[in-house]
Amino acid sequence: MEHPNVTLLTRFYAALASGDGASMGASYSDRAHFSDPLFPDLDAREVRGMWAMLSSRARAKVEVSEIVADDHEGSARWIATYPFGGRTVRNDVRARFTFADGLILSHRDEFDVQRWAAQALGLKGRLLALSPAGRRVLRKTGRQRLDEFLAGRD
Repeated sequence: MEHPNVTLLTRFYAALASGDGASMGASYSDRAHFSDPLFPDLDAREVRGMWAMLSSRARAKVEVSEIVADDHEGSARWIATYPFGGRTVRNDVRARFTFADGLILSHRDEFDVQRWAAQALGLKGRLLALSPAGRRVLRKTGRQRLDEFLAGRD
């Protein structure tokens, strides 16, 4: 029998693949925390908004593997292929989770931000991602887009 948190993660990634940001958001605890190289510190409201924003833009082809979970923590590998600014991005992500009450409490995605930026933004992105200051610009831009999206939903 599959562990309930494996089922939770399987549903989470199926929702990502189908562009269902609302179902993804419902997978998180109200105390959730999310972090990745571009969105380093999101609370539950913000992470729900991030997935809604991203899923509203373009449907990603999602390949998920290595889902492992127990009562307290889990992990997965997922690869998303999607259009971004006229380019195709293929992002290989390692995810780590903690769980509480059948929901995601913390979620940390790790990926090569330099590779992502080069695919998404070309030479400009590759150069930005090389330095801490450039990575701050990438995070600031993402944060501004998320804030605008959230403001439009309130």
